[in-house]
Amino acid sequence: MRLNHDIHLGYCTNIHRGETWEETWSGLKNYTLRVKDRVSGGKPYGIGLRLSAQAAQELSAPGKIDEFKTWLDKNNCYVFTINGFPYGSFHGTRVKEHVFMPDWSKSERLGYTKQLFDILGQILPPGVSGSVSTLPGSHKTFGTGPEELEAIFTNLRLCREHIEKVAEKSGHDLHLGLEPEPLGLFETSGETLKFFGLYLDRNPRDRDFFKFVGLNYDTCHLAVEFEEAKTALNRLTEAGIRISKLHFSSALKLKPTAENIARLRGFDEPVYFHQVIASYGAEEPLRRFKDLPDALEFAQVNPSGLGEEWRVHFHIPIHAQPGDGFDGTGDHLIGAMDWLAANPTKCQHIEMETYTWEVLPQDLRSGDVVDQLEREYEWTLKEMRERKLA
Repeated sequence: MRLNHDIHLGYCTNIHRGETWEETWSGLKNYTLRVKDRVSGGKPYGIGLRLSAQAAQELSAPGKIDEFKTWLDKNNCYVFTINGFPYGSFHGTRVKEHVFMPDWSKSERLGYTKQLFDILGQILPPGVSGSVSTLPGSHKTFGTGPEELEAIFTNLRLCREHIEKVAEKSGHDLHLGLEPEPLGLFETSGETLKFFGLYLDRNPRDRDFFKFVGLNYDTCHLAVEFEEAKTALNRLTEAGIRISKLHFSSALKLKPTAENIARLRGFDEPVYFHQVIASYGAEEPLRRFKDLPDALEFAQVNPSGLGEEWRVHFHIPIHAQPGDGFDGTGDHLIGAMDWLAANPTKCQHIEMETYTWEVLPQDLRSGDVVDQLEREYEWTLKEMRERKLA
């Protein structure tokens, strides 16, 4: 939906299963239209579309895009952003490190992302900009060396050139948003600045890079890093980095008491990465764990050395109040919203992303998935109205 300052809001459909195009479209019909009917007030409804590589390939077959455009028009919907982070399966199987594969050093990642822009350029309504979000280059555990880094920069340059061609042909403002994530190749605002700086060092003449390639700022991810939203967003934008999209999302945070650690075991599930970052105080370095099982094992062996606070990359509903010793990082999300209210022209795309529906503990679910999404819209729109953003 279109809000004030030409800002577009939607939820990311990666919350629903769908690896083929037919499965993806079925999710739009069975869930997204029900959400739309509850929250859109009869106005055009913006969709944050997740397309796997397989679904993108199938949608690109002759006649399919026109068929989809007809369906969008008939149902008063439009797509303004695509989640291009997960290349393959995203539900019901081990995702974890596979969500970073293929990384940006591989031609498959480049080809997939180019195809997403080809699709987006054809389905965007007149006058609406389009974004695609993607991974932060690679994952730290993949052992990215000089050759891999050079391949990542080369593929990003080639992608930027392709985005520019599609933008010129379609007449739309199109942009790619790299998404910092805990233990990604870059995960903090400082590492992000270093990554983009290294790109420009190697491509000093590519001054249009920032026009077409920017950042997907996920409020869950940067909160897990113990960053403050206003400071991080100002730091990034003052360096010339475009905020392609804001992901409104919330992470778990807790004091690592014995009781809380015991409850945290209920969030240990085999599908997604749940990186954990522990704070030991303002003057002490953070401790990072690759996944929740690693943090829980550390807690069992070192019960007296757990620090002051843990933040867990586990997306919980943005309106949720976990209680019983747990909290969410909604303060970081609110901080990002306050920053946007002060800088309303610096980001046009907002996507609510709580993809963990199927693995959420039962007490954090708000009815069925449509009920939950309706409540996330209600919470978000209320907060945005208070800031004159909606």
